[in-house]
Amino acid sequence: MNKLKSLLALDKAIVKCTSCPRLVQWREEVAINKRKSYESENYWGKPVTGFGPADAAILIVGLAPGAHGANRTGRVFTGDRSGDWLYGSLHRLGLAKLPTSNAVNDGQELFGVRITCAVHCAPPDNKPTTEEKANCAPWLEKEIALLLPTLQSFVALGNFAWTGLLGTLKELGFEVPTPRPKFGHGVAMEIEGPDGVIRRVVGSYHPSQQNTFTGKLTEAMLDDALARAIIK
Repeated sequence: MNKLKSLLALDKAIVKCTSCPRLVQWREEVAINKRKSYESENYWGKPVTGFGPADAAILIVGLAPGAHGANRTGRVFTGDRSGDWLYGSLHRLGLAKLPTSNAVNDGQELFGVRITCAVHCAPPDNKPTTEEKANCAPWLEKEIALLLPTLQSFVALGNFAWTGLLGTLKELGFEVPTPRPKFGHGVAMEIEGPDGVIRRVVGSYHPSQQNTFTGKLTEAMLDDALARAIIK
């Protein structure tokens, strides 16, 4: 892991990862037994890397790739309703070129923000095991370490990402409060990094269909949470 000196090298290593047999089997099975509406498409079926510039000021952390979203397209939060919500919000805030992202070659571009996941492979029922979370944690740790020179803030989409992010920041030497703050939409805190820089951590409900269809998360709520991560 220490040999990975750039995000490009990190991404190439992530795509080759086969550490979790259950996830490897699932992601590849989904890529073969496709959803009927996508049966003519070639699924990615591999680990999904982060997306965004190497000099990002904001890092958004989600749970894991969607089985028929990112696991199909090869780009995080692309090709499903959750992605439509996230990219739509980023576009309204001037952080994304396009309001949606449907494919890796759609021309989407992020400005000052990078999106990644706590787990890089699509898990059955969107529920990775404790061991799978632990196997993937070093990837997030390395990604944050590489981004640290320009990072100003983090956004965790959902409790899973919140817990994983705070654990990773602790491992990197951030002064994470004890006990750790509980997840909640709009919860924000300032923490000092190993380099002495104060950075902001913001929590937001995940833009899952369960949250958006029920009104638990609205566009205004998502916009507000993401806007709190913009340090001026």
